[in-house]
Amino acid sequence: MSFPKNFLWGGAVAANQLEGAWLSDGKKPDITDVMVGISSHDPGLKWNEETGKWEMCLDPKKVYLSHEGIDFYHRYHEDLKLMADMGFKCFRTSIAWSRIFPNGDEETPNQAGIDFYKDLIDTIRGYGMEPVITMSHYETPLYLLTEYGGWSNEKLIGFWHNYAKTLFTAFKGKVKYWLTFNEVNALLRNPLVAGGILDLHPKDKNDPCGSITEQDKWDAYYNILVANADTVKLAHEIDPDCQVGCMLTCSGTAVYPYDCRPENVFGAYQTQQMGVFYFGDPFCLGIIPGYVKRIWREKHLTPKNLSAEGEKLIHDYPVDFFSFSYYRSSTYDVGAKNGLDTGGITGRTNPYLKECSPKPWSWPVDPLGLRYTMNVLYDRYHLPLFIVENGIGLDEQLNADKTVDDPFRVHYLKEHVVQVNEAIEDGVDCMGYLWWGPIDLVSAGTGEMKKRYGFVYVDRNNDGTGTLARYKKKSFDAYKEIIESNGESVLKEEKQ
Repeated sequence: MSFPKNFLWGGAVAANQLEGAWLSDGKKPDITDVMVGISSHDPGLKWNEETGKWEMCLDPKKVYLSHEGIDFYHRYHEDLKLMADMGFKCFRTSIAWSRIFPNGDEETPNQAGIDFYKDLIDTIRGYGMEPVITMSHYETPLYLLTEYGGWSNEKLIGFWHNYAKTLFTAFKGKVKYWLTFNEVNALLRNPLVAGGILDLHPKDKNDPCGSITEQDKWDAYYNILVANADTVKLAHEIDPDCQVGCMLTCSGTAVYPYDCRPENVFGAYQTQQMGVFYFGDPFCLGIIPGYVKRIWREKHLTPKNLSAEGEKLIHDYPVDFFSFSYYRSSTYDVGAKNGLDTGGITGRTNPYLKECSPKPWSWPVDPLGLRYTMNVLYDRYHLPLFIVENGIGLDEQLNADKTVDDPFRVHYLKEHVVQVNEAIEDGVDCMGYLWWGPIDLVSAGTGEMKKRYGFVYVDRNNDGTGTLARYKKKSFDAYKEIIESNGESVLKEEKQ
């Protein structure tokens, strides 16, 4: 039992969670810049009766930590050296769309943004790491939402095409692995951020999240499918040596029926369908599932832009590989509060999982759920899999000697690595494993620094104070040993 020789060990981050410099060098706001945590239902948006539009209106009582992040924008050289010191084979980050096209609809890119990412990518490569670049990680330019309604408007397909063409041309030969839309399958439950959608004709002008209609969501869904296929086509035309993958959140794949009642077995499967497969099938197989079209038919929600040409493009240009995030599993019980758009995040506590992460988040720990997810996805799509997010957020403090003891993180890491190997032994083609947040950053879900994922501690607090100094945690050396041994150190421990 071993990992492939060319296995891509590394870590993953997102521009909006660590870069900071949110209005520097020509950049304008994106949707996450008005959010304190992507799950918030109270974004910094206000309806302007005079203009008849939504506009940015930040709450002075809130701390928008993402605006400064961990100042990666100015410190990426030292941070990438730390990643290289761990032996990373690759490093995943995203490009903030609004650094390249500040409003999103310009014809000419912002050269300062191009220059920044050129140096960032060159630095990643200079340290011997393969760049894995996400094109949209919850970073739709805010102007595209407030002016056009975001992805529910078919005009965004053209704006995205211009953005994608710019990236593939500027970074040709420098980036081998591109990811299109991060966790876009969360669109149904989080349309504002994951879907980049805003209703320009809201019934409730006090609720920018709640005003988004089901029609808006399905219009955006279809437009994103078309844009994704167009991206694959464009990438292969401009740089035939690069590969394009989708990126879906797949905790919704490991949804177990709470018991063997037929309603729970089928309900769990439907949650997989509407949590993962409804995007995975068009991206990977080129088909829009029948159960999606049934929803359109029965609820009169057929996308306005639906066309035979669009469906043919989706069919003809599937992705090259399937990348995904996995953090935990869940259960489905028809008697609990479950919806088909939850992605498996709600449901009853699994009585067979005896371990949870420490409070306050208390996530159930299920390494076998990762192996299960990998087998399900590979059996369905027969595409190489790439685990581009796996990790655990913990509440941690520095010791007096400027170290952090994090044995739970090491335990979580090793247990999941073992199950990745088991899936590979099952016959799954797995390209690599990227730990989410190898350096502490602003949590996407909660918008705080307190929820730390990193092997490197960053001195910044929830109130925005701190020196931003970096310190290695005990887990730093643990992951370094795993990478140096290509996973053998963990597998030997498991055998003993």
